[in-house]
Amino acid sequence: MFESLSDKLDAALKNVKGEGRINELNIAETMREVRRALLDADVNYQVARDFTNKVKERALEDKVLTAVAPGQQFVKLIYDELVFLLGDVHVELNKSKRLPNVILIAGLQGSGKTTFTGKLATLLKGKGRNPLLAAADVYRPAAVDQLKTLADQVGVPVYTITGDDGTPAKDAVRVAREAVAEARKTGRDTVIIDTAGRLHVDEAMMAEVVAIKEAVEPDEILFVVDAMTGQDAVNTAKAFNDQLDIDGVVLTKLDGDTRGGAALSIRSVVEKPIKFASTGEKLDALTEFFPDRMAQRILGMGDIVSFVEKAQEQFDEEEALKLQSKLQKQTFDLEDFYTQLQRIKKMGSMKDLLGMIPGVGKAVKDLDVRDDAFKHIEAIIQSMTPEERQNPKIINGSRRQRIARGAGLKVQDVNQLLKQFREMKKMMKTMTKLSGKGRNVDLGGLMGLGGR
Repeated sequence: MFESLSDKLDAALKNVKGEGRINELNIAETMREVRRALLDADVNYQVARDFTNKVKERALEDKVLTAVAPGQQFVKLIYDELVFLLGDVHVELNKSKRLPNVILIAGLQGSGKTTFTGKLATLLKGKGRNPLLAAADVYRPAAVDQLKTLADQVGVPVYTITGDDGTPAKDAVRVAREAVAEARKTGRDTVIIDTAGRLHVDEAMMAEVVAIKEAVEPDEILFVVDAMTGQDAVNTAKAFNDQLDIDGVVLTKLDGDTRGGAALSIRSVVEKPIKFASTGEKLDALTEFFPDRMAQRILGMGDIVSFVEKAQEQFDEEEALKLQSKLQKQTFDLEDFYTQLQRIKKMGSMKDLLGMIPGVGKAVKDLDVRDDAFKHIEAIIQSMTPEERQNPKIINGSRRQRIARGAGLKVQDVNQLLKQFREMKKMMKTMTKLSGKGRNVDLGGLMGLGGR
């Protein structure tokens, strides 16, 4: 995400990075390049101008010119201002003491509201909440069926109203109101209301969603917008906010947004926080929005905090201790390796994960890092017998040929995996001794085995 913007900002800042001397003249030239990069990314003109003016003023006020490392100090100012532009702090969902908490989802057709509703249910359920989905999009063909399909995958109920003809009743306000009553009766603590969208902002759509708001008095109103629509997204968000007084913004399809104009403009123009970012099709491809982490990624600094959080989701304390013990006793085998591989795959898009590691994102941005990057390794391990997985030392020449045939690969591929596995075991043993910890050691080793 934001690949184009990141490249242009990097080019604009290359003359002031590091320990080199800078002056008022090249600061002014750099800020012109930064402004051009922001405008090319479809950032609102006023937002881009205010951003560069503030950075320039702070650079002079903070006496960056006489700092020990002026270039680094200047980049730090850019980072600080980016964080502020993106919202400064992470903002949680609103909560109230009354149950159920009601979350109203609004946005244009095609922005990803229904899919986001399923993703939000997944995220909240993972945090111990018990959501009920309300199918209040009663106009779009198959909208109710789509929501039911998503709900089945998440394992949560959907409230719908069917007319005499068997089709969804065309009364969105009634659906929302009765869904809240149903949640209260069945002990559900959260209701997520998926509303109808239109191809453009119109009075009928606004009137209906305002009526739903008045009927259920939601604790949270989230506006869902396609990040790839740039300034159109910002203008639409402003129109919705004027009518609904939204509580937060959800940026969908952020993984396909190489420019970043919506993300960088929407907070300043609408004056409401970005609360979630959707970065893929899967139900777990939803993250809470942290301005500082996003600013780091835009400037090519990675996002190691998010990476560690994703890793820890796949590791519990008991498993980590078992793994640590195996590493220390040198009993870590290919069976364990295969298990850790499956956990890494559950963490999300491989290229997205690599982009979170400082210094790696730019190195892989032009590479085709597929999500099936470990497929050949899995095939080799699956072609082994249990005895071979537990004791790779017994894999002689004839066994290697059999394994290669079973995996549909070459003997050289099997040799390479076994060699890398031996090297990885040595490295992990050393790292475990140095750190005294086993929780994250395995991830570093496994990541090095993905390429082919």
